[in-house]
Amino acid sequence: MIQFELDTDRRLFEDAMAFAQSQVRSLIEKHPDFYPLHTEGGQWQHDMPIWTHWCDGFLPGMMWIFHRYLGAGDPRADWWMDQAIRYTKPLEKRKFDDNTHDHGFILMPTYLRWYQVTEQPELKQVLLTAGQTLAQRYQERGAYLCSFAAENSNFIDIMMNVGLIFYASRETGDQLLRDIALRHCLTTRKYLVRGDGSVAHEGIFDIETGEFLHHATQQGWRPDSCWSRGLAWALYGFSLCYEYSRDPRFLETAQACAHYYITHANADGVPAWDFNAPTDSGRMVDTSAAAITASGLFRLCRMVPDPIKAHFYWTTAVRITRSLCEKHLAKGTPGWEGVLKNSVYHMHKGLGVNESVIWGDFYLVEAIELAMRQLRG
Repeated sequence: MIQFELDTDRRLFEDAMAFAQSQVRSLIEKHPDFYPLHTEGGQWQHDMPIWTHWCDGFLPGMMWIFHRYLGAGDPRADWWMDQAIRYTKPLEKRKFDDNTHDHGFILMPTYLRWYQVTEQPELKQVLLTAGQTLAQRYQERGAYLCSFAAENSNFIDIMMNVGLIFYASRETGDQLLRDIALRHCLTTRKYLVRGDGSVAHEGIFDIETGEFLHHATQQGWRPDSCWSRGLAWALYGFSLCYEYSRDPRFLETAQACAHYYITHANADGVPAWDFNAPTDSGRMVDTSAAAITASGLFRLCRMVPDPIKAHFYWTTAVRITRSLCEKHLAKGTPGWEGVLKNSVYHMHKGLGVNESVIWGDFYLVEAIELAMRQLRG
């Protein structure tokens, strides 16, 4: 019975990965050199507001995953590497971008994966410079990296980017960078992660004193609710920061976030867009939050010392990934350009609601690739 389930999952994930490659290849051919964000009516939008271009790393990041997934010697892998380099190179200038907190989203799926393949020193230098640029957002009085929104603002999303500062610190031996990353994580843990493992989207601080003032939200239902994508960012981000720092507090926090997600998501592992959204809003799901969580759990299961917990996180990640592949792929929807349907970008602004979003596609592909490493073995 167990072997049958493994074989079934393997075939399901292989088919989903093949579909993802087909969709991305079609995008390259139809809209060359375009970096998508979200769809409307299943079509990638070319003229919608994209603020800080925070998603530009996800499309080439998928290409790097396809290259690794197919493996050396497969001519398709060589083609994907060529495309990945083509779409990654224009992002180099973002290493100096001081208007965003999203350097990790932009450069870790791209330049880090490229460097892991070739080990070219100039690729690592892009990452080091970007980590130093991100660290300049540090607010000494409040001990946090400020968001692009304002100097007094800390987003839970930044937990997905602070790993780049840890990386730069590790590779250069710069202790100050490590201290900045650690302090940001501890501040986020203290003020944005609640006692039950749920999270607030944004914390507002007093610029003069560094005092925490109150919670806020840009995309959640309310400041005191738990926006599911924010929780997914926290789960994955604290796992990643534990991997770099080995600070046990971050592993504890990642597990608290995982517990909240698992006990509050729907039975298939896919959550409402906000865990506290009222039923009259339709309790619309966000598959991108599920994809991020699945990938984060695949990371987390490697790091927890308890083998029972590790197995639980693994099987939960597989269950979520299975649900996404069975129920939410755009396969079978003619003309749909994304991979994963039923995601939510910005509910309040009406952007990408019940659509595809490029980060949802990326983290689904990443989750499948992580799962297949074990299932192939």
